Amino acid sequence: MQTEDYQYLYDLEARFWWFAGMRELTAVLLDPIVREKPVSMILDIGCGTGGNLEWLRRYGGDGRIIGLDFVDTALHFCQQAGAQILVQASATDLPFAAEAFDLVTSFDVLEQLGGKADERAMHEMYRVLRPGGIAFVRAPAYEWMKSGHDAALNSQHRYTLGEMRRKLERAGFKIRRATYANSLLLPVVMMRRLVLKRLGVADSGSDVKPLPPRLQWLNQGLERVLRTEANWLKQSVRRLPCGLSAICVAEKLRGS
Repeated sequence: MQTEDYQYLYDLEARFWWFAGMRELTAVLLDPIVREKPVSMILDIGCGTGGNLEWLRRYGGDGRIIGLDFVDTALHFCQQAGAQILVQASATDLPFAAEAFDLVTSFDVLEQLGGKADERAMHEMYRVLRPGGIAFVRAPAYEWMKSGHDAALNSQHRYTLGEMRRKLERAGFKIRRATYANSLLLPVVMMRRLVLKRLGVADSGSDVKPLPPRLQWLNQGLERVLRTEANWLKQSVRRLPCGLSAICVAEKLRGS
């Protein structure tokens, strides 16, 4: 990512439709599971510019919320946002003792790790979680959906939900909830990306950019689409069969 991309991320995380809507989806999937358990230590792996750190306080209350990222620029923006506990390190080598955290989150980070590094990161999540602790993992879906957005963000891999599940289970986790998300907009994005590829038109740059002034009215409508998905997923037996994101909520079993 370029410095400009981090600036866009920092400016947009609070109100841009995708971030606001995905927080709604995260809450619907995570609230019923995390609120069964006491939470005093939270780690957000690949915290970016810090938009989710304060939001995660809904689970941690007065506990400690730690943001971790490998990139100086990202942590600088976190400091601007008022984040207090920040660590510069890799997701594949977490500088924490075993069984230190109650909740670990990874929002669109694993796709940036090449080779088998994503599996090392999952094993590290498992190691630093306490028995009964929860991991929330989200990553972009489908290799065939790769575009200029992925190139701009240095994304190495996109996942199927089945692949994500299998890798987390190999790391030792029990899957509590698994679903695709951002499903209603999948046909629109699919048409745009695949048609551009067919036409040989370059789809360049990150999608995380402000909407043009004449299209600002779309922001609320697009957020409402994701809220609709969140409402549908409130019933724990439901899952979305396809979508732009793959999500797993996984537990480290007690006694494991």
